[in-house]
Amino acid sequence: MSAEMRACIEDCLRCHSTCLGMAMNHCLEQGGKHIEPGHFRIMMACAEICRTSAAFMLIGTHHHKHTCRECAEICEECAKSCEQVGDMETCMQECRRCVESCRRMAA
Repeated sequence: MSAEMRACIEDCLRCHSTCLGMAMNHCLEQGGKHIEPGHFRIMMACAEICRTSAAFMLIGTHHHKHTCRECAEICEECAKSCEQVGDMETCMQECRRCVESCRRMAA
């Protein structure tokens, strides 16, 4: 496994943890636009695809390129949603870091 893949796995797992944690804690506690269905769903989708992409890379299947491509797309959408909602800088940063890592793995 390359160092670049190991870094991507770490980025995906960190993004998974951040999105899930912020959705279940920060967003639920803030309410309002933080729990609007579209925003909340993209956060949960982001957490799941990040976990899946990390797992595919750990398994060693060449299919990780497909999940990483989708992961980059969903993380980008999640970062934009978090930016629009506001007060979600940590999530935005982790999503954007994951976007870059996953794009490299999908190439």
